[in-house]
Amino acid sequence: MTDALSLDAPAPTRPDGVDADCWLACIDCGATYPPFAAVRYACDDCGGLLEVRYADLPDWDEFSGRGVWRYADALPFETGRTGPVDPENPAGVSLPEGDTPLYEVPGIEADLGLDRLRVKHEGMNPTGSFKDRGMTVGVGAVAAVGVDRLACASTGNTSAALAAYGARADLETLVLLPAGKVAAGKVAQAAIHDARILEVDGNFDDCLDIVQELANRGEAYLLNSLNPFRLEGQKTIGLEILERFRDEEGGFPDRIVLPVGNAGNTAALYKCFRELVQAGALARADVPKLTGVQAAGAAPFVEAIESGAEGVERWDHVETRATAIRIGEPVNAPKALPGVRETGGTAVAVTDEQITEAQRELAREGIGVEPASAASIAGLRELRERGEIDADERVVCLTTGHLLKDPEAATAASDDPEPVGNDVDAVLELVGE
Repeated sequence: MTDALSLDAPAPTRPDGVDADCWLACIDCGATYPPFAAVRYACDDCGGLLEVRYADLPDWDEFSGRGVWRYADALPFETGRTGPVDPENPAGVSLPEGDTPLYEVPGIEADLGLDRLRVKHEGMNPTGSFKDRGMTVGVGAVAAVGVDRLACASTGNTSAALAAYGARADLETLVLLPAGKVAAGKVAQAAIHDARILEVDGNFDDCLDIVQELANRGEAYLLNSLNPFRLEGQKTIGLEILERFRDEEGGFPDRIVLPVGNAGNTAALYKCFRELVQAGALARADVPKLTGVQAAGAAPFVEAIESGAEGVERWDHVETRATAIRIGEPVNAPKALPGVRETGGTAVAVTDEQITEAQRELAREGIGVEPASAASIAGLRELRERGEIDADERVVCLTTGHLLKDPEAATAASDDPEPVGNDVDAVLELVGE
């Protein structure tokens, strides 16, 4: 881990040659670049991941409004817009997004014996997942760098969000999906928003390899979470959680449990916490423990945490019914692994059966999520049973996508309809008077 990714790192200072309020910095070698002078997804010098850094980091009292763009002072643009991108005035294209619920779940809370449990449901965004937060910022960067075709690899949610935001921005959109491995609801979303959908004979990681090469050739602007601007939108999840929990519970949560696919949210939340600490808006002791959850059939991140490895080893064969996290090489692991370790968190793998049961538990609380989202609750339960999470902890679980993203999984997790005769007496006989 580089010193810049430490919770104890000082606030960044504007580098020479950069006039903007933000810039790009390599997390490995520290090289810096103007934010929009060229299209960059990785460091020119060493190939390391880039992240956006800021000369002035805001405190809580500098935020106003609602949704993602409430936090404009912590983002690369001043605002979001509701129409096509304007090359003369780049800004995020907003539907709008953010301001998602932080639900109470008294039944699960009592069953797990926790002091407090809340669920942040990102499935309540415009296209039904957290990806909208990243797209409102990422698509805005398109105008700034002068590219007119968008592209992504996807397990489904990214394609749905990119297609919607690309349509709003009036930009050509290309999505690559692993053939037969994406939930029908997500494919339908991308299609209805006029994205061009290509089904690749391979897995998600193969799709991402192709999209990266397209981007490297200048054929498209990549909007997977390798794109540092996308993660800026996603860090607003952390800002919303901390603000809402503080206002309603009188303090910050001890732990945030979240699903891990490409590890973009883990990286984004950790960046959010680092910046708040650097701004003096969050005490280091109040930083929540980041706790990642993966499906047992796709758990390279958990493997790295458990073994103490510096990086993840790619799993070439991954399988889980939680399609949104069916990923064998989390590209944001170099940013996310320090996040888990620096905050004192951990990572855990759970079975598909545990995920389905957690999905049903949430449904009994009135909260409908797709399988990958329920991984956070399944992982929390597993860690409570192991004794790794104490009863006095105040926990937030992140759920990332709406129930109807994967209607087939919802049907499979549910009881079958019961046939009944066409009269009231038959209904009463069946249900019991």
